[in-house]
Amino acid sequence: MLDEPYEAAFQLTRAVKTGVRTAETQARRLVVLLKSASVGLALLAAHCGVASADALQAPPAAERPTGEAGPSSVRPVPTQTSPDFVPILDRWRLGIPDWNRYERPLKDAPFERGRWWDPYNQNVLKGDYPIIGQKYFIAISAISDSLLEFRRIPLPSNVSASEPRRAEFFGPGDQLYFNQNFIVSLEFFKGDTAFRPRDWELRVTPVFNVNYLDARNTGVVDVDVRQGTTRLDSQVSFQELFVEYHLGDLSPNYDFVSSRVGIQPFTSDFRGFIFSDDNLGGRLFGNLGSNRNQFNIVYFRPLEKDTNSGLNRVFDTRGQHLGILNYFRQDFIWPGYTLMFNGHYLHDAGGKHFDENGFLVRPAPVGTLAEKEVDAFWLGWNGDGHIGRLNLTHSYYHVVGHERRNPISGRSQSISADMAALELSVDVDWLRPRVAFFWASGDRKPDDSTARGFDMILDNPNFAGGGFSYWVRQGLPLTSTGLELKGRNSLVPSLRPSKLEGQSNFVNPGLFLLNVGTDIDVTPKLKMFLNANFLRFHHTEVLERLLFQPNIRDNIGIDWSIGARWRPFLIENVMITAGAAALQAGGGLRDVYTETTFRFGPNGLERTKSFPYDTLYSAFLSLTLTY
Repeated sequence: MLDEPYEAAFQLTRAVKTGVRTAETQARRLVVLLKSASVGLALLAAHCGVASADALQAPPAAERPTGEAGPSSVRPVPTQTSPDFVPILDRWRLGIPDWNRYERPLKDAPFERGRWWDPYNQNVLKGDYPIIGQKYFIAISAISDSLLEFRRIPLPSNVSASEPRRAEFFGPGDQLYFNQNFIVSLEFFKGDTAFRPRDWELRVTPVFNVNYLDARNTGVVDVDVRQGTTRLDSQVSFQELFVEYHLGDLSPNYDFVSSRVGIQPFTSDFRGFIFSDDNLGGRLFGNLGSNRNQFNIVYFRPLEKDTNSGLNRVFDTRGQHLGILNYFRQDFIWPGYTLMFNGHYLHDAGGKHFDENGFLVRPAPVGTLAEKEVDAFWLGWNGDGHIGRLNLTHSYYHVVGHERRNPISGRSQSISADMAALELSVDVDWLRPRVAFFWASGDRKPDDSTARGFDMILDNPNFAGGGFSYWVRQGLPLTSTGLELKGRNSLVPSLRPSKLEGQSNFVNPGLFLLNVGTDIDVTPKLKMFLNANFLRFHHTEVLERLLFQPNIRDNIGIDWSIGARWRPFLIENVMITAGAAALQAGGGLRDVYTETTFRFGPNGLERTKSFPYDTLYSAFLSLTLTY
């Protein structure tokens, strides 16, 4: 008896809800019928020649998608008339109403309309809207990178010197260098724009280069001294030309494994110590554990490089095979600290090769002039991140292998060399003071059976000032040997003929480097970099053997540098970078370039100074525009 009132109330409530749902259904059907009738009348009016403005006009601007959406990429289908299902033909191009949060004309109102040339709002040309269906996108970008550089490097002279009284040892070392790259990148891919990896991707990035060098000395721009002291050159190449395919997902969190084949960029560790380049190869990569574990398995069949631009010569492979394996673990022990182990294998068959300017770069034009072969393994342990407030980067490598017919030692040798690097810094408000140390082992006994000088494959280090540092930025030719003491954009004095086109050399003097510097966030637009590097050779016996000069000291000197990076509009699309550096030569560098010589003159035996560069300098200005 007590349940009867509750049962009656339940039946009454259900009847009311049923009536409401019935009324809602009837209302929906009425709305659909009215819309259908309106469309039918509009079509009938248009067929009869009576154009209805309300029926035929485009949706008002307030109902268009934001940015530049382009035409719809979805085929129209018949309108569904079911009251319970309303189709959305193009889910990407939903109309958005106007909204001004402050109810007055301000520029920061959301939902901005765009133009096809507008990169700051949503745009179909930068992958925000599909171009085919709802899964296929295109992204286009363009970069103009301009570099103007002034530098002084010790240039050996010869009997064809361009200026009088410069035929003895050194010519004028001042140079002017200009380099212009126009880069266009096209990406065509299937997938979503965020939240999960792309299903596949095709990327093409051609580069158009123009470069100019005024060396003020003959025998620099070309092996033929009749070509003068200036050179204007151009090159067209591909820095990216690859296909990437998503092989599968490994977890519900979109951990994945993908493959990539073609010309592609790759840096094998955090700071680019061993290998950093855009080259031809295949790559298998992915992650696990919600992206905490990452891996790369890479094989490269490197291309030859254009001498003057550094770009790839697309249809010209060299006798190298390169394999790289690395593994990352994020938040290892401490949140924010990433641990990495990696391994590199290089087989370099050498061969004979002259660069674009006619200079012999393989084999090295010194000592035993025979083709050299290198088989080497680099094993590395790296870390990057922070432990509490302490920012930390460290790296250690050991290289083993075999080098056949080394031109300096004149024999085949086994390889056993080491490298270590450490950088510590702390953020103090807008300052980041920093101290760093770098060591690459040198060869103390160049004529024995073991090569102990550490060398890289193709490095581009962001360390100890990077491109702002004179020592890192500039390549220094070695007097009367056809070798470079060190290559451009490199740390190690490897004694190669060319960093880009030569071979790794494990008979070298090695390096000690101590860096003290600071990064300064002056304003949100302006950032500055101050660095001082104290440099010395590890062992100088190799240099003494090459130059037939005893007692070369190990002090290279002090490298001072200052740099600035300015974003005038607080965005990365316009970037102005400038830097100046000076290398104050120490005793070892003066010995290498033979500061004092003797010759017979009108007064008999005269002492002359043949190293007039007490300070070597570098200054550059770079403008990067990105669309």
